[in-house]
Amino acid sequence: MITLTIDGKQISVPEGTTLMEAAKQLHVRIPHLCYLEGLKADASCGLCVVEVEGERNMTRSCARLASEGMKIKTSTPEIRKYRRMLVELLLANHPMGCFTCERNQICELLKLSYETGVTNLTIDRAPARNDIDDSSVSIVRDSSKCILCGRCIQICEDVQSVNAIDYINRGERLKVAPAGGLPLGSTQCVNCGQCIHVCPVGAIREQTCVDDVWKAIADPTRHVVVQEAPAVRVALGEDLGLPVGTLVTGKMHAALKKL
Repeated sequence: MITLTIDGKQISVPEGTTLMEAAKQLHVRIPHLCYLEGLKADASCGLCVVEVEGERNMTRSCARLASEGMKIKTSTPEIRKYRRMLVELLLANHPMGCFTCERNQICELLKLSYETGVTNLTIDRAPARNDIDDSSVSIVRDSSKCILCGRCIQICEDVQSVNAIDYINRGERLKVAPAGGLPLGSTQCVNCGQCIHVCPVGAIREQTCVDDVWKAIADPTRHVVVQEAPAVRVALGEDLGLPVGTLVTGKMHAALKKL
């Protein structure tokens, strides 16, 4: 076991534990965007920086392993100022259509702006752009909202093993897209939707058929039949706050009948 101190509290953790994981055990939340629990840290967003006593530079806690005797500070004035700057940069390059965004009220970037105290931008906003790829039958990508956190790439490559998207180009032209900048609908994407689930903002969303469904339900000449995917009977329960693994088949059928 390794013993270290985080914000004045001592803790012992197994070798190979990251600073972020150690802090979590002390109920110390370190802000982050790119980090996904269970996957290799990408360390791209830089929001999870902490200070290590005796070191000049801040270090990214999602990727830095704990070592014996470390003394860590997670929220000094310098750290808070640095995080605010990073959030401002992200917001300056992000569309501000929050009221109509699919991630409204669950946007992680918006939560971070509140947490870090960003109440106004001191950086000039980038010109608005329209960069939507709706070539897929199931998924819509809006690159103008992408914050380059890399979560969708990780889940597609390391978990689903599909490798449909990756970083392309360099510098200011860096973006997340299929190889060669092809539309998603012409790739090997299997439309699993895991990229939608892990996106912290509204850069990836589902194609919607809600209006078509309402139209069909309202048509007296049609008898509407529902065919649900097997996983939905569990996923719906989790999304509504029920314990993981809870089956809601009966509740789902009752709700569908009410529609």
